[in-house]
Amino acid sequence: MKKAPAKPPRLVAVLDIGASSVRMQIAEINQTTFEIRRIESFVQAVSIGSDSFTERRIQRSTIEDCVAVLNAYRKKLDEYGIVNPAQIRVVATSGVREATNQLAFIDRVYVASGFEIEPFDEAELHRVTYLGMLPFIENQSKHFADESLVLEVGGGTSELLLLKQTDVEFSRTYRLGSLRLRHRLDRFEGPTSKSRSIMETPIAQTIHEFQTATKFPAPKNLIAMGGDVRFAAKEINQKPVGGKLTEVKLNRLIEFTDKVLAQSPNQLVTKYHMSLPDAKTFGPGLLTQIMFAQKLKIKKFLVADVNLRDGLIQEMSRDKAWADSIQKQIVRSAIQLARKFKFDEPHATHVARLACALFDDLRELHNLPRRYRSIMELSALLHDIGYFVSSKSRHKHSRYLILNSEIFGVGARELNLISLVARYHRGASPNLRHEGYPLLDRSDRVAVAKMASILRIAKALDVAQNQRINRVACDWNAKFVNFRTQDVVDLGLERLELEQVGTMFTDIFGTEVTLQAGGDEL
Repeated sequence: MKKAPAKPPRLVAVLDIGASSVRMQIAEINQTTFEIRRIESFVQAVSIGSDSFTERRIQRSTIEDCVAVLNAYRKKLDEYGIVNPAQIRVVATSGVREATNQLAFIDRVYVASGFEIEPFDEAELHRVTYLGMLPFIENQSKHFADESLVLEVGGGTSELLLLKQTDVEFSRTYRLGSLRLRHRLDRFEGPTSKSRSIMETPIAQTIHEFQTATKFPAPKNLIAMGGDVRFAAKEINQKPVGGKLTEVKLNRLIEFTDKVLAQSPNQLVTKYHMSLPDAKTFGPGLLTQIMFAQKLKIKKFLVADVNLRDGLIQEMSRDKAWADSIQKQIVRSAIQLARKFKFDEPHATHVARLACALFDDLRELHNLPRRYRSIMELSALLHDIGYFVSSKSRHKHSRYLILNSEIFGVGARELNLISLVARYHRGASPNLRHEGYPLLDRSDRVAVAKMASILRIAKALDVAQNQRINRVACDWNAKFVNFRTQDVVDLGLERLELEQVGTMFTDIFGTEVTLQAGGDEL
């Protein structure tokens, strides 16, 4: 038998519109092994955060500066032949997210350059950061044997992930960034000798908030991310310890940071040949890193040569479907959430397994992309947490609780889909009068209806909540979908439930549903 021809490498590009710059990374993805090779990177300073953090809106001149940069990037992409929108991903972080004219900015960029911007929320940032860190976690496991804190100091925010080996125990984004600290310093009119303490106060407050929010042992390792600390590690000649990890001794970084903070931004530009915006945020970024290390009593830490764009490319390599390692963390977080609401864990996890199995067996019928399988699993796990509020209208309570909770790595759009699928596991079918549903685009409305109808079938198969049906096969044609199992002979209770909930499946797919015991071996 001849082997299938290898797929050609796929060129992709990710663009990150940050608080102080617009960056682009072009990479090549091996479509067989999913290995990624960086090809070229670009960075151009644009002061979006300076506008939005101080004036709450992005000025017209700044918008046009950003458009000019993006149009230049578009020309570069044309040279590489990266013209299909599926090859390009553009995200915007806190600088755009916090602006009151966010939508006007996004629309202007689309009209002028054709780029569609995704406003990236904090949960998505955590997911992508973890994904970017995975190669280090998997290949340099000795450095992650104990609790580790991953800290990235950006222009507008600082992101913290607390890891226990490979598992995410805590994730949060704080409104503490090097650009915000610089603005705080620029507004200070006191003596120069007090300028450092002006920045140290909000950093210390953030560290206190982090320690108060986490009930875990103090992390043994600090994994630092960000351009400032990477640059510093090179300047003080710290050597890599494996892969793209560099070990940095805290005392060396403190000495270097003290020298940086003693110089003006213009002096830093001259000495280190960096842009003025980077020079202004260099010292504040380093100060944040060393204060965390000092407070946590960590004498040395690791600097990771990874960024947001690396994680975005990892996701693009799988067509935005969550990798199994990411799904594991997301499911773990969802179960932790559900336990707070005293859910029936054996029943919920069993329904989730059945729903995923049905999703896989019926993929040629529902034609949903694989990424919706993750939405299906999470909806099934959380579908009945509304019981915590009341048994009456519990499906509506489930939607409310999901929509107002945090699940690691799940952004606002996905959280809304999960809440709606869970809401429709019982009761009325989707209706344009229902809250949240009319706001979806057509593809998501159809996806929610399909997933909810499958969830109803899975729940009907465990109507007695005793997990007696474990394996189900599906046979289907244009008129019927027959579910069969060899686990149980007497299916009277399940058939009765299927008659009541199967109408939604019939309405969506145009097929009747039946349940059969026995049949061919599964």
